[in-house]
Amino acid sequence: METKLAESRLPFASLLLIAPFFLWGTAMVAMKGVIPQTTPLFMAGVRLVPAGVLVLLFAMLTGRPQPRTWSAWLWIGLFAIVDGALFQGFLAEGLVRTSAGLGSVMIDSQPLAVALLSLWLFQERIGLWGWLGLGIGVLGIGLIGLPDGWIINLLQGSAQAPSIDIQQLFQNGEWLMLLAALSMAVGTILIRFVCRYADPVSATGWHMILGGLPLFALSAATETQQWQRLDFSSWIALSYSTILGSALAYGLFFYFAKSGSLTSLSSLTFLTPVFALLFGNLFLSEMLEPYQWMGVCLTLISIYLVNQRDTLAKLLQPKISESETPASVKLLEPSKVELAELPIKIPESESEIWG
Repeated sequence: METKLAESRLPFASLLLIAPFFLWGTAMVAMKGVIPQTTPLFMAGVRLVPAGVLVLLFAMLTGRPQPRTWSAWLWIGLFAIVDGALFQGFLAEGLVRTSAGLGSVMIDSQPLAVALLSLWLFQERIGLWGWLGLGIGVLGIGLIGLPDGWIINLLQGSAQAPSIDIQQLFQNGEWLMLLAALSMAVGTILIRFVCRYADPVSATGWHMILGGLPLFALSAATETQQWQRLDFSSWIALSYSTILGSALAYGLFFYFAKSGSLTSLSSLTFLTPVFALLFGNLFLSEMLEPYQWMGVCLTLISIYLVNQRDTLAKLLQPKISESETPASVKLLEPSKVELAELPIKIPESESEIWG
């Protein structure tokens, strides 16, 4: 079943289909623009908690069940730590040190990590196209995230080994975004277990709230001047990233995932960094180095290959033509079959008729 809705049921379905990815990409640009007036952990909490309240209100209005058992709350709590606090925390801290476009590319590399985790935990096959996508993705992420000196030495063919400073490496914004992508990937795996005990929409709302509260606590303990410098336009940008970039985007994503093909929907993931790169350039004047553009292109190609690996394998699978079909499997034409040659057995009792 394809991810599409009849026009009579939902006008402008094609525009709504790409809306979650547009909202996620532009929310990154809005958050990047607000960072000079606020602090990262406070911003991450603002994006989570109010959005979680809105998602819970939607779940209650639509009659979705709330989690009731200890198992449900334990899984939601773990989901909140990984996909809520760690993901949004790393994302906000990384966004301080990198551009919105590059950050979005690193975040949306999480399908590569999901594929590897699924192979390890669930023995899901990746296939030729999946492995090719993973290899291209590693190269693309390396061009984006490695320090400039490393890349210049490699491109110039220098045999000099680059100095490695792990502390400096993980102060790099792209690597913090990579940690955010890994957190999101683990969260994607955890949702399988969460859905065994709780409704996915209700669990999403609760995990936003429970994941945002530790971020507010850390912000209160380690940050100052969280909201004092925010002006009207900054609050509008925060509201956009919270209401539209989180609550509405998740709601639309769940709606289309339920009513169509999740595989087809996930193939649109690469649109998120495209929107982030475009609007980051328009509104924030973000510019990339040529090798970074190369890394972006390679990463987007890898995301597409990993998401569409099964579809590509089916499309390119060699088909057996009729002329190549072995004679032993060809069916005889009915006109050439003599009735007397058919081995017909007449049942002798009613039990033989009904088996």
